[in-house]
Amino acid sequence: MFNNLSDKLDKAFHVLKGHGKITEVNVAETLKEVRRALLDADVNFKIAKNFTKTVKEKALGQDVLTTLNPGQLMVKIVKDELTALMGGETVGINLSGTPTVILMSGLQGSGKTTFSGKLANYLKTKKAKNVLLVGCDVYRPAAINQLKVVGEQVGVEVYAEEGNQNPVEISQNAIKHAKNTGKNVVIIDTAGRLAVDDAMMTEISNIHKAVSPQETLFVVDSMTGQDAVNTAKAFNDILNFEGVVLTKLDGDTRGGAALSIKSVVNKPIKFIGTGEKMEAIDVFHPNRMADRILGMGDVVSLVERAQEQYDEEEARKIQKKIAKNQFGFDDFLKQIQQIKKMGNMKDLMGMIPGAGKMMKDVDIDDDAFKGIEAIIHSMTPEERSEPKVINASRKKRIAKGSGTTIQEVNQLLKQFTQMSKMMKMMQGGGGRQMMQMMKGMGK
Repeated sequence: MFNNLSDKLDKAFHVLKGHGKITEVNVAETLKEVRRALLDADVNFKIAKNFTKTVKEKALGQDVLTTLNPGQLMVKIVKDELTALMGGETVGINLSGTPTVILMSGLQGSGKTTFSGKLANYLKTKKAKNVLLVGCDVYRPAAINQLKVVGEQVGVEVYAEEGNQNPVEISQNAIKHAKNTGKNVVIIDTAGRLAVDDAMMTEISNIHKAVSPQETLFVVDSMTGQDAVNTAKAFNDILNFEGVVLTKLDGDTRGGAALSIKSVVNKPIKFIGTGEKMEAIDVFHPNRMADRILGMGDVVSLVERAQEQYDEEEARKIQKKIAKNQFGFDDFLKQIQQIKKMGNMKDLMGMIPGAGKMMKDVDIDDDAFKGIEAIIHSMTPEERSEPKVINASRKKRIAKGSGTTIQEVNQLLKQFTQMSKMMKMMQGGGGRQMMQMMKGMGK
């Protein structure tokens, strides 16, 4: 996400490289490039102009600190201003009310229905809520079916009334049903249109008045840039929503919506969608996003995702197996599944400082582990637990069964052996041995 903007900002800061002080001349040249980068990212012209003006006022005439050069100082100022531009602070979701009613709004194609499922899954797994999804899109063909599929994926009940064309009535009945069945959160998926029109606004306004939601979220496709901001303003004038959801941030996002929307509607971005999977939802942290835009990664979010998938009991079992030299391919497969649950690989790489820049031209397939999994699944239970028994004829059979080559099977076996040795050394505290072995692998 934001790769193009990150590259251009990086080039802008190069102007200050080698200078001992920030001056009127070099700061003007740098900010000219910064403003151009923001405009290319489809940020509103007035916002881009005010942004660079504020940065200039804070940067001009400042002496370089002992630990900072002008480039680093400018990066810090720009980071602080980007954080402020995107809201400054993390704003959580309001879960008061019995039940809590969350109304989803937005244009057709913005990802409302999918995000409703993601939010239901998030509230169910992270907040221990009993959620009800409500289908109020009575116009789009198969909209209710799509919601039912999403609900089934995340294990959440979907309330719908076949044949009823009155979304206000459906939403009111759904809340009664939630109270009767012990649901403490109701997420209402409303109808969208291809463009803002009076009929749509009247309908969603009527639903809003009828159910008095604790949270009204505006869902916006982050790939639409400045158009998304204009649409948000139109919705906010009618609904006065509580927060924004940015979807499709894993795509070719220019960043204009994320950087402009808070300034235009003065409402916080609360969540972001970072992929197609139901787990691909993150709380929006302005400071972390600023770090990522400036190529600094987001180690905190990476650690949080890892902790979510960390199973202490499973870790203890793995530790014992490593100590007894019993770590097999079944255990390895479990580790792969945990990594996959953390999110798509390109997004994870972008969280590592500097890695995003290095990997920008590398196409990382979301199914990066597909070949490895196919090879392991083609092994017998004996081969998975005792890889040493895999001889030439077995390799041939495994390669044929997994649709890979014998070379790929050999490579996996070699890497698995090396990894097992490393893990054994770490377990036994053989740091020097491990360093020597890693040097050998590097050669």
